[in-house]
Amino acid sequence: MSKKGIIFDLDGVIVDTAKYHFLAWKNLAESLDIHFNKKQNEQLKGVSRVESLKKILVWGNKRISEKLFKELLQQKNEEYLSFVHKMDASEILPNVLERLKMLKNEAYPIALGSASKNAKIILEHVNLLEYFDVIVDGNEVSKAKPDPEVFLKAAKLMGVDAKNAVVFEDAIAGIEAANNAKMTSVGIGEKSILKEADFVFADFTKINDEKFEEIIHFSKLNVAN
Repeated sequence: MSKKGIIFDLDGVIVDTAKYHFLAWKNLAESLDIHFNKKQNEQLKGVSRVESLKKILVWGNKRISEKLFKELLQQKNEEYLSFVHKMDASEILPNVLERLKMLKNEAYPIALGSASKNAKIILEHVNLLEYFDVIVDGNEVSKAKPDPEVFLKAAKLMGVDAKNAVVFEDAIAGIEAANNAKMTSVGIGEKSILKEADFVFADFTKINDEKFEEIIHFSKLNVAN
């Protein structure tokens, strides 16, 4: 059988840092007199920091100088990192560690494919860095999801064909990116939101061993035929 590779998004899949992004973006938006809510925060999942700030400015109908734009990006990241530095292994989402251990024991290559530029810092704080053979984050890619660049690069570095890669994602843009790369897409979240995924589960506690094996050995080619 062809070699399979497993790619995980970070935020909302391995750990829930969305709450920290929300607090930092909300404080930034309010400093510009822009109302920002959790529904809007959902639309920033999997989106780069630059594009996120652009969206917030559009929502608030604001225009700012390039200098202030850069200052705000740095300010947001510093506040976000202040939350990240307090993270520990207790913030790993349920059953994620068990799945990583299983994949490691069965010698599957494991990659992280995330828009976050702080991915390595977060993995270090929650003691998961050792599980990943490959890390492709916002520092290594130029195109944001739904462009498949981050996942295609991860697959290449794992030495796996795109069609043999399985992606775990919680964002619409991430599912689209996985589908655009012709990879198996697994949504972690609400079915109504992630309906384009090949599989959808509320979280990893809903994926038993049998289902996990089915996901890993799933082939879009077989479905297409």
